[in-house]
Amino acid sequence: MARRCFVSGKKPSSGNHVSHANNRNRRTWGVNVQKVRILVNGKPKRVYVSTRALKSGKVTRV
Repeated sequence: MARRCFVSGKKPSSGNHVSHANNRNRRTWGVNVQKVRILVNGKPKRVYVSTRALKSGKVTRV
C-alpha cells in the first residue's frame, strides 16, 4: 500500500526510537491513510487520503 495522502501529500516520516538506556534505533512513522472514494476532476476515484484531510473536510466523499 502506498502510504501517501492524495490530498496533502503526507508520507512516512523517520526518526529515532530511544530506549530507556538512551540507545537509538532508526524507525519510521506511517501515515494514517484510508482508501476512500472522492471526487477528482468531477469524477469519483478511489484513492488513499489521510484521516486528517478527511476530518478537516478538504475532500468530498462520494
